[in-house]
Parts: sequence; C-alpha cells; structure tokens
Amino acid sequence: MPARPSALLDASAVVKAAAPAAADVDRNARFPHEAVEAMRDAGLLSCSLPTELGGRSASITELAAVAREIGAACSSAAMIFAMHHTQALTLRFHGAQGDIAELTRQVATDESLLASATTEITTGGDVRSSTCAVEVDGERVRLEKNAPVISYGEYADYICTTARRSPDSPPSDQVLVVCPKDTTVLEPTSSWDTLGFRGTCSPGFILKTETSVTNIVPVDYATISAHTMLPGSHTLWSSVWLGIADAAIAKTRDQVRAAARKSAGSPPPQALRFADLLVEHQSFESAVSTEVRRYQAFLDSDEDETTIGFALAMNNLKIMASTRVVDVVAGALAICGINGYREDHPASMGRLLRDAYGPALMVSNERIRANNSQLVLALRK
Repeated sequence: MPARPSALLDASAVVKAAAPAAADVDRNARFPHEAVEAMRDAGLLSCSLPTELGGRSASITELAAVAREIGAACSSAAMIFAMHHTQALTLRFHGAQGDIAELTRQVATDESLLASATTEITTGGDVRSSTCAVEVDGERVRLEKNAPVISYGEYADYICTTARRSPDSPPSDQVLVVCPKDTTVLEPTSSWDTLGFRGTCSPGFILKTETSVTNIVPVDYATISAHTMLPGSHTLWSSVWLGIADAAIAKTRDQVRAAARKSAGSPPPQALRFADLLVEHQSFESAVSTEVRRYQAFLDSDEDETTIGFALAMNNLKIMASTRVVDVVAGALAICGINGYREDHPASMGRLLRDAYGPALMVSNERIRANNSQLVLALRK
C-alpha cells in the first residue's frame, strides 16, 4: 500500500471528490472542478508555501505522497495538483523575500491556483529558451507569449510565465513573471482533444499581460529551474504516475482474487503473472521514493546550487517513471484480459492506459536524453 500523507496534508476529501468524477472528467475533457475545490477547501493549494506567509511549508515528501494518492483516483486532478505545486514551490523558495513576498502571501490567503507557461511556439518545447521578452515601463511590465500548451490556464488564478529578461537579452536569459488572471488575456490557438490527461485542459494560447514589475520573480530562471522547477516537477509528476500504477494494481488484484475464489483450491494462472507484476510495481515505487528522498535531502541541506549528478538523477527519474507506468498498466491489462479491455467494466484499464502514455511526451524523453548526453560529458564522478 502507498504511504499515506501526514495528518498535515489530508487528501481524503480530495480523493473522495475526484474518484467518482474521474470517468466524466476524462470522457468530456473537462476541468476537475470537484477535486480542485476539495483541494482548496482542505488548504492543499497553499500548503507548500512558507508558513510565515500563510502556507504550511509542506515538504516535498508530503507533497509527493498526496500526488500519488490523488493520482490513483484521477490522473488529471493529480497532475493539476503536481503542476500547481511546482509553481508554488517556486514562490516558496524564490518569492518569499522582497516586493514579491506580498504576492506570495496573497496566493496563500486566497488558496489561488497556479498554472505555468514555460514553452513557446518558436522554441520547439525548450523550456530554457524564450523568444518573447518582458517590456518594462516604469512600474508596469508587459508581456506577450505564444504558448503551445498552458495546462488549465483558463481556470488558474495566476500563470507563471517565462520570458527573456528584456528585448535585448539572449534566449537563455530568462525571468519568471507571475501573471494575475484579472490583467491577463488568453487567446486560444488550439483545442484539447487528446488521448489522455484530458482533464488538464491544456490547449495553446497567446498570452498577453500587463502587471506590476514586482510580479517578476527576483531570481534568474536558470536558478529557479535547476533548484525548484525541474526537480519539483519530476518528483511530483513521477508520484502521480506511480498513483496511476497503483490504481492498475488495485484493479488487477480484485480480478485475481475473484478468479481465485472460483478455482478449486489452487492459485489461478493469473496469480503467477500478478506476482511478477508486483515486482515491477515495487521496483517503480522504490525508484520514485529514492529520488523524492534525494530531492528532500537537497532541500534540507539549504544548498543553493545543484550538481550535475543531481540533475542527471532527476532527469533519469522522469524517463524511468514515464516508461515504467506504461509497463505496469499494460501488464495489468494483460492479466485482466477482456474485463480490462472493456470500458464498461470496473476493471477497465482504458483511462489509465491512455493517461500512462502521456508522461513520455511531457517534456519529451528524447529531449531529456539529449540534455543528459551533454551533462555526462561534464560529470566528474
């Protein structure tokens, strides 16, 4: 059984709201309002923000446990939780001091939902490069970005957006701007009719905003990405995907036990295959837990800079988890047979399998492998 989150982060109400709606969220590609409202009511949107600014300073270990638990109930709701907290952690570690601290406090007070726009139509999915640029005019800042994907952007209270520091800056000199909903316009450029993760509602938009210059996070995005955005997303995403695998295992266990009750005192053929699948699932669980602990240890150390080895470990976690979830769910489908193939059966693996194929494409594994090939050349040990 997956570890339960601490009493500090009780996700039971979110799971109770998310699970019954998961099929409808998937079928209609709609935003999981029930689950997100339950997160808000339980204080689970502000929980990772600093205690001194109204949050609860929840640890990455606690957040990962919640992401996993929700992931077993509704993949889309869990991905929204994970993506939100990747941005919230950015405010916690890089937006708790100076002028932006008041914005962080307001986000915590209002239980605001945070989205992100870190890709751009002109950069081919490279989040560490921007074409658009911030234009500062006195105390105001303007920004226009053509983003191919902004997950749940229409439902977010703020969108954290990357851009070049100025029109004269190179593509890699980026800042992060927190764009409030009330001063931001989203012009749709595509729809969201996808194979999986349909409830994340992630079409493309042209984002236009004018906001206070104090909404620029006062740390360069290279630091934010290495310290928070990359490891935060990979550990929390992987925890969600482990939750998907948990759901597949639970359904398979029910089917194997039902078959065992019908057998004449001997284990059914499915039992042996299920035992093998549990080994794969446990290996997946162990790998995710190890890397969550690695990131927790880094955060506990109060170090500012990550190492090349740490970056490789986080990248490899994403690659591993995004492939292992497919292996587990597909293995579960093979054991459940026709019941798992049917969409109208409790053992259906349809939504889980479709969602399982999304992770390899969320920041393409091929792009991450290419990045790893550069990192290993600089690795000393």
